[in-house]
Amino acid sequence: MSSIEIWHNNNCSKSRKALEILKDKGVDIKILKYLETNLNNNTIKDILKMLNMKPKELMRKDESIYRELNLEDENDEDSLIEAMIKNPILIQRPIIIKDNKAVIARPMDNIDKLF
Repeated sequence: MSSIEIWHNNNCSKSRKALEILKDKGVDIKILKYLETNLNNNTIKDILKMLNMKPKELMRKDESIYRELNLEDENDEDSLIEAMIKNPILIQRPIIIKDNKAVIARPMDNIDKLF
């Protein structure tokens, strides 16, 4: 049986739906409540590498903290990563990880790319 990790926010309907899809697939699931976890620089860099993304691509630009921190004008990757560490609500969700590959489950069909 495969093991999957989901960066999960239970307040997010998309995250709840992704978790339901994974449960239906019968895989072992490790749930990372990323809003409650102390993420670090290496963790964010690892997920960016797995997603093949730049920090700004991983950010939720519609969050008020994004505007408050004026991140639209920020291009320094280390500063963007630090903003996500301090404000994990900025991180897109849900992130699904399997075998050093990751997808953001938006749309939900992205989950199938891991199987």
